[in-house]
Amino acid sequence: MMHINWCERSFADIWIMYVHRRLWFIRLLHTIIWIFFNIVIGYMLYAVIANRLDTLLWVCYALVAAEGLILWLCGWQCPLTLLARRYSHSSKDNFDIFLPVWLAKYTKTIYTSLTMVILLLTLYRVLT
Repeated sequence: MMHINWCERSFADIWIMYVHRRLWFIRLLHTIIWIFFNIVIGYMLYAVIANRLDTLLWVCYALVAAEGLILWLCGWQCPLTLLARRYSHSSKDNFDIFLPVWLAKYTKTIYTSLTMVILLLTLYRVLT
């Protein structure tokens, strides 16, 4: 095994390592937040199907609304995507998150549609 002398590394090598670590951390954080919102939306769907219109459901609605507001304020892009752009010129839809390309590409469409269905089911439960 070859010993690497950090003093002999070029600035470019060190910069590339720094950028890759930063991008990796952003991808990890973005994926954790994505998983969190899957749990939130999953609970919302469970709650309306089970007719459990409890406080947690309304907290979940507030979280989804806050996410929507943040996306709107950032031009319908996740702030972490905007941050990750500083460290990558990739045009792939999943450059900023640990998801398959197809899922990263359609995440907003899938979850917006699902949230609208949940909202309609909630309105039905509240009004009947």
